[in-house]
Amino acid sequence: MKPLNEKLRDTTLILGSKSPRRHQLLEALDIPFTVITKEVEETYPDDLEKEEIPVYLSELKAAAFADSLADNQLLITCDTVVFLHGELIGKPKDEEDAKAMLTKLSNETHEVISGVCLKSNSKQHSFYEKTRVHFNPLFPHEIDYYVNQYHPLDKAGSYGIQEWIGYIGVNKIEGCYYNVMGLPLQRLYKELFKF
Repeated sequence: MKPLNEKLRDTTLILGSKSPRRHQLLEALDIPFTVITKEVEETYPDDLEKEEIPVYLSELKAAAFADSLADNQLLITCDTVVFLHGELIGKPKDEEDAKAMLTKLSNETHEVISGVCLKSNSKQHSFYEKTRVHFNPLFPHEIDYYVNQYHPLDKAGSYGIQEWIGYIGVNKIEGCYYNVMGLPLQRLYKELFKF
């Protein structure tokens, strides 16, 4: 069987994401890709199950490319959400909101769910990956330090597991680490092979 980078030799892979973490993760798979993004209003129907929300949003992002993909192009779009006790924890509005979110996550277990959509001119396939993250108790001075130093306003749940707060605050994860960073790499690798 050919390695994935050979299999995709005649395919132009497009990552439809501005996220620097997703760029970094996809680069780690040693597959050449281009970044193209389109603005999409990230809204979803109220009746979706929690696993369906990031899948719906990744498909919404992919739909923005419907008329612009060439025959040899393969698009990857992704969305990541955080759930605590059934409540969606989105991206913070400001630093105070980030601190409030981290206070909620302190000494709790939450779920990180990423939805991924693979789209070409002829077909589309979506999937999701779920990871449970267990946080230690976080002291207010630790939360203040992290938010003031790292400004996690672009991150669902107000944290990056690969940053300082992950080193001192996360005591266990169940599932894919890279999923918490925003792109479930092992699953993506397998799904690209099948696609």
